[in-house]
Amino acid sequence: MSALAPLLRRDLARLLGRGQGSGALLPILFFLAVAMLYPFAVGPDAALLARTGGGVIWVAALLASILPLDRLVEPDLERGMFDQWALRGISEEWVMAVRVLSHWLSFGPPLMLAALPASALLGLDGATLRMVELGLLAGTPGLAALGVAVAALTAGLRGGAALGGLMVIPLGVPLLVFGAGSLSSGGESGLALTAAVSLVLLAAAPFAAGAAVRAARD
Repeated sequence: MSALAPLLRRDLARLLGRGQGSGALLPILFFLAVAMLYPFAVGPDAALLARTGGGVIWVAALLASILPLDRLVEPDLERGMFDQWALRGISEEWVMAVRVLSHWLSFGPPLMLAALPASALLGLDGATLRMVELGLLAGTPGLAALGVAVAALTAGLRGGAALGGLMVIPLGVPLLVFGAGSLSSGGESGLALTAAVSLVLLAAAPFAAGAAVRAARD
C-alpha cells in the first residue's frame, strides 16, 4: 500500500499537465466552450436555456471526460511501466484503481467548479445548480472509471483514442440519463440511480482494466 501514494502523485502530476502544457485545462476549456456556444445555437430564450441547460452541462461533462483517454494507459504500456510495477509486486488492478482516482481528481472537481460559470451562462437557478453539482459529484467518478477501463481496452490499438471516445459515449449514456433526469424529476431518485451506476463502474473498472493490460502485455 505504501507504493500506491507515490503512484498517485505520479499519475496526478502527469494528468494535471506537468511538463505537458495545459493538459489539465483542456477538459475545462472544452466544458466552458460548450456552455458558451449553446446559447448561440438555441437563441436568447431564457426559459429554454434554463430548462435545457442542466442537460447540456451533463453532455459537456461526458465529452470533456473523453479528452485525456490517450494519456491514461497507452503511454505507460509503451514504456513498459506495467512490467516494472509487476516486478515490485503491484498488480495491474491496483495500478488501475489508482489511475481511476487520479483521473477523477484531475477532471471531476475542476468540472464541478467550472459548472458555476457555466450555470450563469445558461441561466440556471440556484436549485438547479445544486442538483447539477450533486449529480456531477455522484456521476463523475463513474465517468472516470469508465474512461480508464476503455483506455485499457483500446491501448495499443491503431486509432485507439478515437475508438475509446466512440466507446465511452454510448457506455456513459446511463450516467447521462440518470444525472440529467434528476433535474427534470426534481430529485433524489435520479441522484441515487446515478450514484448506483457510478459505484458499479468503480467496482468493475479496475478488474476489467487490469485484465486488459495483462492481455496487452502478453
